[in-house]
Amino acid sequence: MKNDPQLRQWFDELSEGKPLIVAGPCSAETENQVLQIAMEISGTAVKIFRAGIWKPRTRPGGFEGVGAIGLNWLRKAKEQTGLLMAIEVANAAHVRLALEHDIDVLWIGARTTVNPFLVQEIADALEGTDKVVLVKNPVNPDLALWLGGIERIYKAGIRKIGAIHRGFSTYEKTGYRNNPEWQIAIELQNLLPDLPLLCDPSHITGRRDKIAEVAQQSLNLSYDGLMIETHIDPDNAWSDAAQQVTPTRLKEILNALEVRNPNDSSTDFQQQLARFRTQIDEYDSKILEALGKRMMIADEIGKLKKERNVAVLQPKRWREVLDKMREEGSRVNLSEDFLHKLFHAIHQESITHQQEIIRSKKSK
Repeated sequence: MKNDPQLRQWFDELSEGKPLIVAGPCSAETENQVLQIAMEISGTAVKIFRAGIWKPRTRPGGFEGVGAIGLNWLRKAKEQTGLLMAIEVANAAHVRLALEHDIDVLWIGARTTVNPFLVQEIADALEGTDKVVLVKNPVNPDLALWLGGIERIYKAGIRKIGAIHRGFSTYEKTGYRNNPEWQIAIELQNLLPDLPLLCDPSHITGRRDKIAEVAQQSLNLSYDGLMIETHIDPDNAWSDAAQQVTPTRLKEILNALEVRNPNDSSTDFQQQLARFRTQIDEYDSKILEALGKRMMIADEIGKLKKERNVAVLQPKRWREVLDKMREEGSRVNLSEDFLHKLFHAIHQESITHQQEIIRSKKSK
């Protein structure tokens, strides 16, 4: 799939040059709850009201949504507020019901994006319609799978498409519910620059006290909008209580957001930026040169290990390297998370080099 300028047309018309804000409860619980939240956030920057009708839970036993009856509540909310309505769909049956109730925006959730069969089923059901379809990233950090979901919707003739970055599951405990892995979303932006990209800080953080921080961070990275879960009584929400904010808090978050200019065409700015970028280019070249020399030494170590029949991986030495780099990195203002990823990548490349040497036959 190639970048298509048409992808941005619906977004530009709806957003009017501002970040597109989608807000509403994780789950539609009662008619009164839906209508009250919709009324309280109408008249703000929110353009689209979201509510989960069917909730695909990680494990059975939790609240899995009120079902189709909630679609009638959304219709009333739209009549009373004028907000566009958005729901998650996970199969063709959901799509048909959404179309019957004239839902404006459909999003494909992370647990569905991982399944190409379900995404194709949804795409087939949407063919010939004019709905906005937003595709959340898959649960796991797999850019190809995310792109594949978007492409299936595009091939169904849908041009009102967007992506939602909600973070990725990881076995490692971090400060996030779903690790953002910003570089994956940035790569999506590079491949499809006209595809609108929204951030879901509620699912990334899993904590209402961190939503504002991540929302601002996403706008700093030129995201096009936000999806924020909002509830009149978050602590007693039927699902994902910890990551929802009240309508009052939502307004505070939105009012405090700073939208930065995509660029500055002034001569002074461009000259300063060019100088800094030249310096960065020079350091990047030095980093590559240093890495190349490091790998040459790793190759020599690999030859020595092969000669003496020693295992490639030396866990004790690896732990010593990590500990040393963490200590030295903190002195130059580099985060432990960055150093961990950086040296894991370097270590893996060294192992690959040495394994190739171990496997190679002696030259005659």
